[in-house]
Amino acid sequence: MASVSRLEPVSGRKFPPSPPFGRLRRGKPLSLTISDVRGSLLAGVVLAVAGVAGALAYSAWANEREFDRQIALGDQAAAVERPFQAIEAYSGAIARNPESVLAHIKRGSVYYDQNQLEAALRDLRRATQLDPSAVRAIEMLGDVNVGLGRGERAIEQYESFVEIDDRNPRVLYKLGLARYRNGRIHSASEPLQQALAIDPSLGEAYYVLGLIQRDLDQLPAARKSLEEAARRSPASQTAALEALADVHALEGEHARAIAQLEAVAALDRSRPERMIALGLAQARAGREDAAVMTLGRAVERFPDATPVYAALGHVWLTAAQRRGDRVALNKAIEALTQAANHSDAASETFAELGRAWLLAGDLRAAERALRQAISKLPVPPEAYLQLADVTARDGRIQDARDSLLKYATLVGDDKPLTTVAVRIGDYSVRLGDPALAVRWFDRAIDEGGANTSLQLKLAEAAWRAGDVVRAHQVIDEALSAEPENVSLRQMKRRLPPT
Repeated sequence: MASVSRLEPVSGRKFPPSPPFGRLRRGKPLSLTISDVRGSLLAGVVLAVAGVAGALAYSAWANEREFDRQIALGDQAAAVERPFQAIEAYSGAIARNPESVLAHIKRGSVYYDQNQLEAALRDLRRATQLDPSAVRAIEMLGDVNVGLGRGERAIEQYESFVEIDDRNPRVLYKLGLARYRNGRIHSASEPLQQALAIDPSLGEAYYVLGLIQRDLDQLPAARKSLEEAARRSPASQTAALEALADVHALEGEHARAIAQLEAVAALDRSRPERMIALGLAQARAGREDAAVMTLGRAVERFPDATPVYAALGHVWLTAAQRRGDRVALNKAIEALTQAANHSDAASETFAELGRAWLLAGDLRAAERALRQAISKLPVPPEAYLQLADVTARDGRIQDARDSLLKYATLVGDDKPLTTVAVRIGDYSVRLGDPALAVRWFDRAIDEGGANTSLQLKLAEAAWRAGDVVRAHQVIDEALSAEPENVSLRQMKRRLPPT
């Protein structure tokens, strides 16, 4: 039997030899190096990064596209006066881009138009935090603060705007107006003049400038500015003519003042205020009959207008006091009572009615009207002065002194208080409060000058308050001016030694 050197298939076919280890197709050897692995990994990373970058770029593009869409929707809604849809759209834009100055300004503007001032304030503040040079947001912050009654803050915003852009006449006008309204009258005219130098057609700026010049007693300049305002600005023509009438009255040209007010009344026949202003101007000029006729026509035309009856009562009361005319006084009481019966009657109306009843000798009716006057704001200081007269006549010294103290508080330093101070001092002595009397006698002397009567009152009050040294000092000063005055010498002897 022959030996078998290799296995043969039964069919006679041979198996192909196994390829040598390490060989692949086409006989190429497998040779994987570290650089090959690194290259493969790098390619994968590049592809992954490219994918992520692409996804991020697409997301950013989609976000920006949606932001633009929301802004456009907000603009469309605002244009057709759909504020709630506009706010919703701008809010969507802010959600997409919280750092958008534009979106905050746009939403703040809609809030402002809807008088949602606190919400507008938040958006506009955020806009200026994101961009301190965003002048539109700065200007609107000034407007919002004006609406909130924060005059000084409004001024600060307009001033910040002007520091960035001092060539905007609209904002310069707003700055001048804000300063004027906030009592900064001496610095208010400069920005208005700058605004007019840039835009001479700005009639509103002429009007405010004219008011400032009137208040500063620069009457010829005020007249010129107000005439320009009336000529250039139909919107402010009526107000300018009224202010021009004030200037003519201050210059003593009452006929010209009345002519201006007649022109105003002819321009605007729908408002009783125009006829009231004309009637009161006629009364100030001494034309009482014409004033009564003007205001009588106003009563016929506007029978439900409380201020018309109040003005007519004022004219009759002035005539009654000037002439001592009982008929005029009765007509004043009738007109003022008619005004007081309206729910919108002003405190001043009740005060004048109280004065009329006081002149008529009816203390109860006078006090009733004056009590109503001091219960409504703003209270005219004279109401407290008249109430003091009523209660003093009735022997209620405590009430009279309290009313005088309130009068003095309201008046402050605007009017001389010499007579009132003496009355407060006298009532305080009678009420056993000499220390308070000393304070008010001192004020009377400071304002009206020293005289023997006041010095005696002051020394007496100081003595009763236990300040003997001060009492001697007052008398010694008085005696140095009048060494032979008998009353002073007697007081000196009465005082205990120091």
